[in-house]
Amino acid sequence: MVKTASTMLPLGTKAPEFSLTDTVTGKPVSLADVSGGKGLLVMFICNHCPFVKHLRSALATFGKDYQAKGLKIVAISSNDATAYPDDGPEKMQAEAASAGYTFPYLFDGTQEVAMAYKAACTPDFFLFDANLALVYRGQFDSSRPGNGQPVTGADLRSAADRVLACEPPLIEQRASIGCNIKWKAGQEPAYFTGQSAVE
Repeated sequence: MVKTASTMLPLGTKAPEFSLTDTVTGKPVSLADVSGGKGLLVMFICNHCPFVKHLRSALATFGKDYQAKGLKIVAISSNDATAYPDDGPEKMQAEAASAGYTFPYLFDGTQEVAMAYKAACTPDFFLFDANLALVYRGQFDSSRPGNGQPVTGADLRSAADRVLACEPPLIEQRASIGCNIKWKAGQEPAYFTGQSAVE
């Protein structure tokens, strides 16, 4: 597996606008639709990536736990569905139902939203406060496929708890590691290196 690290977008960055179709409901979901809560988590995931599969049930649990606390959550898949049909909208709809996702699962067919967020890998997490300023970008926890560490969501849960309590961001934030977003040929962003990340 090629491992890619998140770009670690500067803290304080305002959440970029988006309007994408929710593969579950078929309705458009925009940034405005998920604003107004105690915070917002935007996560870039996909169906086939082993790093996402490793966290799949924990992501569903996190969603249920933190939506109940007032955190808004959306998941976005930006992979090239032509080259990777398992990551297309119909399969996304089935995956959301199978995994038990209670948050919108949006399809970024143009990949413009991923580029706006400088998303690099799956999974890639971007947590914003109530004013839509970035307060956390990094790993779910230290567990990776095959490393034997339990999936706890400790890093993201700690960051989300701080957002809900209106506390300052965590100073130490470790980059998320996963598969690179599957960019359309010739459309790779400038920040895409195509190289493995070293933890």
